[in-house]
Amino acid sequence: MAVTRLEIHQRQTYANKQSFGNTGTYEQIFATAYFNVDPNTQDNSQITDIELADTDSDGLVSFSADVCILKPMDISKANNTLYVDVPNRGRDRSLNLLNSSDSDQLSNPGNGFLMKQGYTIAWCGWQHDVPNNKHLMKLYGPTADVSGKIAITIQTNAMSYVEQLSERGHKPYPTTDTSDHDAILTVREHDESEPSIIPRAEWDFGIIDRGNVTADDRHIYLKQGFHPGKIYQVIYTTSKPPISGLGLLATRDFVSFLRYSDSPSGNPCPDYLEKAIGFGQSQSGRFLRTLLYLGLNSDEENRIIFDGIIAHVAGARRGEFNQRFSQPSTAVKHSKSNLFPFTDIIATHPSTNVSDCLLSRQTAKGNVPRIFLMNSACEYWWAHASLTHTDLTGTQDVEPSNNVRIYNYAGTQHASGTFPATDRDANGAIGQQLFNWIDYRPALRASLLNLHMWIERDIEPPPSQIGRISENTLDSLESIRDTFEQIPTVNFPEHLKRISDMSFNPQGQPAENLPSDVGYPYPIRVPSVDQDGNEIPGIRLPDIMVPLGTHTGWNIRHADTGGSGQIMGTTGSTIPFCTTKSQRANTGDPRKSIEERYSSIEDYISKVRSSCEKLINDRFLITEDIAPILQGAKTRFESLINRS
Repeated sequence: MAVTRLEIHQRQTYANKQSFGNTGTYEQIFATAYFNVDPNTQDNSQITDIELADTDSDGLVSFSADVCILKPMDISKANNTLYVDVPNRGRDRSLNLLNSSDSDQLSNPGNGFLMKQGYTIAWCGWQHDVPNNKHLMKLYGPTADVSGKIAITIQTNAMSYVEQLSERGHKPYPTTDTSDHDAILTVREHDESEPSIIPRAEWDFGIIDRGNVTADDRHIYLKQGFHPGKIYQVIYTTSKPPISGLGLLATRDFVSFLRYSDSPSGNPCPDYLEKAIGFGQSQSGRFLRTLLYLGLNSDEENRIIFDGIIAHVAGARRGEFNQRFSQPSTAVKHSKSNLFPFTDIIATHPSTNVSDCLLSRQTAKGNVPRIFLMNSACEYWWAHASLTHTDLTGTQDVEPSNNVRIYNYAGTQHASGTFPATDRDANGAIGQQLFNWIDYRPALRASLLNLHMWIERDIEPPPSQIGRISENTLDSLESIRDTFEQIPTVNFPEHLKRISDMSFNPQGQPAENLPSDVGYPYPIRVPSVDQDGNEIPGIRLPDIMVPLGTHTGWNIRHADTGGSGQIMGTTGSTIPFCTTKSQRANTGDPRKSIEERYSSIEDYISKVRSSCEKLINDRFLITEDIAPILQGAKTRFESLINRS
């Protein structure tokens, strides 16, 4: 067993002894898991630079991870399924997404959905560079004694003069020499434009201290300032990268430990966990796609790790989770995150004639889980989600395999929306439109129950809900442009984050994490839209079936934050309808007004209720969520009717 020890730091009754339905109270365990792995096994040898790690007297590589477990105090009330929430940048996501908690703190159980279902819930830190914070879970592992060049991309929402050499405030890779004259800083207007080199005399590795520029190996200073919206990239030499792929082994082995080890081994959950579901959102969804691609859903004794997997809002991407100088939080387009293959069905790359798929290695080994690939509309616009179910030319559909379902939450954004709507976020980003307000979390709860019934009782889930080229419900960008440009105040995106065919040849790479060659851009296909601009295919939630506005998976950077015409990536839009017919006529809005659609609030709520009943019948909603959905609909209707 790769887990050698579980050092428990704290055990307590969870959430002030709150009782969760028939399950009752929960126990919370905070611990550190310690691992030893053989670097020479076939699976473990896939981990980049594992051969460079220090080993113990038995030739094993050691590392550890922060872990947390929530389990029913009365095990007889548990549903015997382990639910593993793969941390996103060290954070819990499921208590917000499945339990509708209003925070990302483990202490907030939200509505208690997962607990009421009886799940044992676990988290295991896997990311080496998350900031030191008691609320974040991370991996602690060895480094490789090597040096090389790395590229860091910077794009700000406000003018600044000093930026950290990292993505999203994570731990940076320090430069080996703050005076390095071979380091290069470039700037471009948008992703498709050519970069310009900024003279070395105009910038330094440093910070501003009491008005003076002081050398600092973890920051970069630019004399003219980092202008909002522009895309900067610095290439420099760094050294001793953490062996990031060990996070994949930590996840595999911790789940195996909880499922298969006994009480004398230190397992706090012995003898009752019969199934396991892995959940990942965005970055951690891409982490699970990577785990599957490497065939790591089997432990060292070839026992299954996850019976079911939900890779949520991951698009067609994987991630920098197993490479030298990895940046696990990066979202740049020229990255190994965006390499072929994309589908779960074997495809042949037209340039290389290589045939591969997401599940090739796992299929050869066995233990292929049942998988839900679930995306918002955003992933079609910035993460090439269509490539999970089309060929690489974007001209033919590719149907998922029998073990896979693909669901698109029509007209939603990357993170579940909130109301009252806003046009800005905590990082200073501002959108041209209000951020998308659709809350898709009720549908996510139904999806989890569908997957659970599939792995537990072999009850088939609903068929995939996606746009298809053959049904004229998966379109090119240009074919839907006119629909949006007719809406007043709406500009269509001009600059998207397109990914391209790439190759990584060490002899030709300008940096470890940059491609040596960039070929043709992959096609972007997006769900077709109706006359209002709302998406036609996918799981259509009440906000789409009974709309008060147009809801999209894209938004554009506001002029105040620079980057004119650039898509915001993970942010969608809500563009409310006019309240009255006369307002619509005055503004030239082609979309029917609210008063033309609904005779009264009672008429509107009745239609929303009917849409909920349809979704329940189709198994995309559960009965318990009708009441809050109706209340939310009422609040939004009244707010729009009463606006000035």
